[in-house]
Amino acid sequence: MTVVQMVNQQTVPAALCVTEETHPRPDGRDQYTISEVAAFTGMSAHTLRWYERIGLMPHVDRSNTGQRRFSNRDLDWLAFVGKLRLTGMPVADMVTYAELVREGKRTEPQRKALLEATRTDVVQRIAELQDTLTVLDYKIGTYAGAEQAPERTGA
Repeated sequence: MTVVQMVNQQTVPAALCVTEETHPRPDGRDQYTISEVAAFTGMSAHTLRWYERIGLMPHVDRSNTGQRRFSNRDLDWLAFVGKLRLTGMPVADMVTYAELVREGKRTEPQRKALLEATRTDVVQRIAELQDTLTVLDYKIGTYAGAEQAPERTGA
């Protein structure tokens, strides 16, 4: 089965991809500092602050001293944002998606269309990478064959 065939199959919803293994969360905790979230997600504290500033992150609660306190729900959202980043979706489109989510259920058709367009781009990139992999495998095979052939000398 090719990568493209695998992508064309039904896949697990993104929300179901977020597991305890993805975010090693202590039992019973639902408040995390920015440094803990940075460690969980692999995103820098600067990136997390920027995401909040541009509207990609929903409202993040603050402690009485003004420090950000992220919730498990925030971690789930950031895991999804991380997947969107991997697709190559432009940040502006991610912000648009976040705004649509905040607007509620009535925006589901627009959200679906945005994700479908991104999926189409991903499938195309996978096909391009599959073609590239085929070329690389062929080229590697020619070198493997050259290593097995007896040496020819011009003597």
